[in-house]
Amino acid sequence: MATYIDIHPIDPQPRLIEKAANIIRDGGLIAYPTDSCYALGCSLANKDALQRIRDIRKLDSKHDFTLVCRDFSQMNEYVMFDNSLFRVLKNATPGPYTFIMKASHETPRVMQNAKKKTVGVRIPDHKVAQALCQELGTPIVSSTLLLPEHDSPLLMGWEIKDELDHVLDAVIEGESGFTPTTVVDFTGDEPELRRVGAGDPTPFE
Repeated sequence: MATYIDIHPIDPQPRLIEKAANIIRDGGLIAYPTDSCYALGCSLANKDALQRIRDIRKLDSKHDFTLVCRDFSQMNEYVMFDNSLFRVLKNATPGPYTFIMKASHETPRVMQNAKKKTVGVRIPDHKVAQALCQELGTPIVSSTLLLPEHDSPLLMGWEIKDELDHVLDAVIEGESGFTPTTVVDFTGDEPELRRVGAGDPTPFE
């Protein structure tokens, strides 16, 4: 049964953030809110939790997991980008964007795209997600909580607990957005829009 944690979306309670972070540290899989929509999250290199995400969402090995980061200092450890790309990213963050980029040597292989050696990264504009990353000291390995039998993501913590109580370790209630991120692939010569979502795609078209 998943632990239900009700965290204030604007002023997250440190005690509850620590409780959620400890569940992640202990190998747990959580559902947590972001500025786009709810995500499934676990710790870096947690093979068991990554497989649980694949099982829940019915994903294959080509799926790009996302590192949800507190800021650029966290992001810089796990993906490679130059100064010109940094300026592009900075103008779009924090916000509802996911960027597909070449993984660095610090990114565990188990969460990279098996063929391309890429990974998704993002910096959400959401106090709870940022507080979790701050408390953990590392990014949260994440995937949008979009179930294969659903046309849209689940939007409420209690709804997620009812649906996935038997496969999650914790669900955080904390006012999520309701549209998945806009996904931009920066691994080619030009930016490629993979998905148009909550973020304005215009700067990358």
